[in-house]
Parts: sequence; C-alpha cells; structure tokens
Amino acid sequence: MAEIGRRLLLPLGCAMLLAAAPVAAHTARAVLDPGGSRASFLGLARITCFDDGAGTPAQLYVRVRDNSPPVAGLLVTLQVLKGTQALGISDTNSGDALYSEALQLPGGAGVYTVLVGKTAAGARQFDIDYHCLTTASDHTGTDIVVDQFK
Repeated sequence: MAEIGRRLLLPLGCAMLLAAAPVAAHTARAVLDPGGSRASFLGLARITCFDDGAGTPAQLYVRVRDNSPPVAGLLVTLQVLKGTQALGISDTNSGDALYSEALQLPGGAGVYTVLVGKTAAGARQFDIDYHCLTTASDHTGTDIVVDQFK
C-alpha cells in the first residue's frame, strides 16, 4: 500500500507545481563583469510591451535577483525608465536566492529602458524577471532586446 501512495505522490506533486507555475514567465540570466575588475559594468536593454491579444499593456513589472555569494558593499541594481518616469531598486541581500521587491512602472504600451548594474568591482550573476501587464494584471505581449552589456 505504501508503494501505491509513493506512485501517486510524485504525479500529484508535479501537477501541483505546474498549476502554481506562471503562465508566461520572462526571465533572463547573465553575469555582470565576468572578470570582476570593473565597478562600472552596465547592462542596457529595451523591453517592449504590446497587445498580443491578451489586452492593452498598462505597466512593466520587473525585479532582480543576485545569485552570487554575498560580498559586503557589492549589490546588483536595477532601473527602469519610460518617458519622464523612472524607478530603481537594489537586491540588498545578495546570494539569498530571493528576488528584490518588484518595480511596477505604469507606462502603457511601448518601449521601456532597463539598466542593470552593480555597486562595486566584482562579478555578479543575476536574473531579471520581467512582465508586461494589463490593468487587470494579466500578462500581455513582452519582448526584450539587449543593447549593451559592458
């Protein structure tokens, strides 16, 4: 009987994980300054929000996670800009496997500029999680183009 329970538990657990997974995940991973010698290393990207049939974009949701081991004074930073609006945040707990608080810039459809940097010399592996959302917080069209990574 225990064997039957184990056989049922694995598919049930997988089904629960799939149900909890985001419908349209957009993440990107990279390493800022792989050589670790430059404090000024900067990533620059454009995220375009558009109606892909799911609804008109109202905002860009974006957050960052520093995946590297903790180093005092060395943090990953994230800024997002559109038109005359800008928001910024740092992942203040590097190496904890948790994302920063999310930035939500209400700029509607179009192109958002995203900058990822760091506060001191040292290599930093990071993830960004980004989504274009409607006013009802439904995921809609989201594309990214990386313009600079140096």
